[in-house]
Amino acid sequence: MANQKRHRRFGNIRKLPSGRYQARYLGPDGITRNADHTFETEKLAAQWLTLIESEIIRGEWQAPEAGEVHLSGYGKEWIAHRKLQPRTRENYEDLFRLHIEPILGHLSLGAIKPQTIRSWRGKLLASGTTESQAVKSYSLLRAILNTAVREDEILKQNPCRIPGYDRYHTPERPVATVAQVLALAEQMPPRYVALITVAAFSGLRWGELAALRRCDVDLAAGTVRVPRKLAALKSGLEFGPPKSAAGIRVVALPAVARKALISHLGKFTGAHPEALIFTGDKDMPLRTGNFRRAVKWAKSLADAGMPAGFHFHDLRHTGNNIAAASGASTRELMHRMGHASMRAALIYRHATSEPDREIAEIMDKRITKIAENGKPAKAAGDRLAKRSKPTDDGTGDGKAGKHRRDRPADI
Repeated sequence: MANQKRHRRFGNIRKLPSGRYQARYLGPDGITRNADHTFETEKLAAQWLTLIESEIIRGEWQAPEAGEVHLSGYGKEWIAHRKLQPRTRENYEDLFRLHIEPILGHLSLGAIKPQTIRSWRGKLLASGTTESQAVKSYSLLRAILNTAVREDEILKQNPCRIPGYDRYHTPERPVATVAQVLALAEQMPPRYVALITVAAFSGLRWGELAALRRCDVDLAAGTVRVPRKLAALKSGLEFGPPKSAAGIRVVALPAVARKALISHLGKFTGAHPEALIFTGDKDMPLRTGNFRRAVKWAKSLADAGMPAGFHFHDLRHTGNNIAAASGASTRELMHRMGHASMRAALIYRHATSEPDREIAEIMDKRITKIAENGKPAKAAGDRLAKRSKPTDDGTGDGKAGKHRRDRPADI
């Protein structure tokens, strides 16, 4: 029978029937672990426990399981079992397969250090991977390893903690004017005129527009309901809920978009309540590539006097900017855009110069009124003249001079 040795400050040692010694300890994660091997003497077992204790004190300890779990399998399992939108899952799978697994997949989780992350990112950029893809890959890897730290407790720290690796500069996207939107709509084949107009003035995304059905439109109220989106997956098109609960919303249309939609419904949309509103030439669901070819997107942009790099998604910015300039609150903008976070709504509120222009106009009116009156300016001038009146010693009134040294004169 094994003999239990005396109690130690950290860990404990016992002698086994074989005559060898076994060491065990309670880790920072609350789990008791045995050493992965036995020791010939009690002294060797005690030395091993001292090393483990020092690692814990220095914050360098990590669970032994970290050396047994490799990133390749752990990352794939993480993506497979995470609750994700189908399109998001595909994007994550591509990022992991193309940019993470080839370089880091063979490593155990415990072998991945901050220096490993720096080297990996350098190799990605040197191989021609864009900075945006490198940032997205880093963010995905950080999320995977966060689970290893917080939920599975395999790692003590996440090695993805390098400042700046999760950000990259994105050039500001162009915002089409109302005149440009209407000019672009005129360049479209009749089937797609309303699609451009509604996209620009409703703020709906491509997938939300492609999933709209006749039953989602209330012409009397001038609104559209957004209960779903259409995602283009590798396996085909798939209808599903919006990205978040905030995406399920009802959006009011301005008159120009409502008029275009009414005309479109009468010409291109089936009578059945479930009929898709916007479809391709063969009444099939919209696909981005087919749409761009059908409307000759690049030529249409040029003919409408718009920049060549303008994307369909950029149309959304026009309506959002107009809504922000109209005085909509942050919460109202969040609802209209289908965002759960304030971040995007605040960007639009800060981007518009209308409120600032109104402030400047009010300031200008007050300044003009005071200048025309002249009394406040004259009074200020009188005070300055009185304070600067010379005295016998040439310094002006001694009392006033003292005050000038203490604080600036009122103007």
